[in-house]
Amino acid sequence: MYGRRDVLRTGAALGLMAASPWLYAESAPGLLTRKIPASGEALPVIGAGTSGSFEVEPGSAQYQQLQQVLKAFFEGGGKVIDTSPNYGGADAILGQLLEEGRWHRQCFIATKIAADSAAAAQEQWAGTLKSLRTDKVDLLQIHNLRDWQRQLPYARELKAQGKTRYVGITHYLASGQDDVTEIVRKEPLDFIQINYSVNAPDAAKTLLPLCHDKGVAVLINRTFDDGRLFAKVKDQPLPGWAAEAGISSWAQMFLKFAISHPAVTTVIPATGRPDRQLDQLKAGLAPLLSEAQQQALIRQFA
Repeated sequence: MYGRRDVLRTGAALGLMAASPWLYAESAPGLLTRKIPASGEALPVIGAGTSGSFEVEPGSAQYQQLQQVLKAFFEGGGKVIDTSPNYGGADAILGQLLEEGRWHRQCFIATKIAADSAAAAQEQWAGTLKSLRTDKVDLLQIHNLRDWQRQLPYARELKAQGKTRYVGITHYLASGQDDVTEIVRKEPLDFIQINYSVNAPDAAKTLLPLCHDKGVAVLINRTFDDGRLFAKVKDQPLPGWAAEAGISSWAQMFLKFAISHPAVTTVIPATGRPDRQLDQLKAGLAPLLSEAQQQALIRQFA
C-alpha cells in the first residue's frame, strides 16, 4: 500500500514507451522524460507540487522532513517543482530549502501569477523572486485563468526580459477545461496545467489531444484527487496486471495512468513524506500502461 517505506529501485534500460515522439530516456536506467515541444528540453515525467505539503514553519519537524523529501526527489532524478505565491508561504519554504540544499540549478521552478491588476501582478512578481531566492524562474503560469487576458501578456513581457523561460495557464477543475481548451486554440502557449486522473479523465477527450497537436507541454495536477482516491482503494488489492507494469502501490498506479497519455509532460504530486516521495518516483520508470489498462482503470473508478 501507499505509505509503506520503500527503497527506490531503478528499472531496466528504457526505450521509447509511447506514441508521443517527445518521450525518451536520456540514460538508462532512470526516470522517463518528455520533451517540451517549444524547445526540445527534456523533463522527467515525475515532478512535485507544494500546495499543502510545503506550508510549514522553517526549522520545524515538518521542514526537516521536507529536506529529506527534496533530497530523495533530486537524487531520484526529479526536476520539476510547481508552486504559487498564494500557497500559504510554500514558495518561500521551497526557496529556502533549495538554497540550503544547493538545489537551485537542479530544479525546474514552475510558479504562478495570481493577481487581478497590473500593479498587483508586478508587486507579486517581485515578492515571488524574493521568496524563491532567485532572479528568474523556468515557467510562469497564469493561476486558474485569473485575469488571464491582462496577466498572460505580462508573463510574455517577463519572458522577453529573460525572467522566465516559458509561460502557460492553469486550472484544477474539469469545469475549467473548456475555457482552457479555447485559450489553447487561440493563444500561443508553452505549457498548460490541468487536472487529470482515473476518476476525472475528461481532459483526454479534447484538451490533451489538442495540446499534443499544437505542441503545448502539459503539467498534471490532482492525480490523486486530493487524496480521495486512496480512500476508495483502502484495503483493495492492485489489479492482477499491476506487476507487469512495474507497479507496487496505488500511488504509482494513479501517477502512471496520467503519464501514460502521450500529451502529458510531467505530473506534480505533492508530499511531505520521504517514503511517499520515493514511492512516487517509481511511477516514472518503464513500462507505461497500455490503452486497455488505462480504460480498465477508468471503468473501475467511474
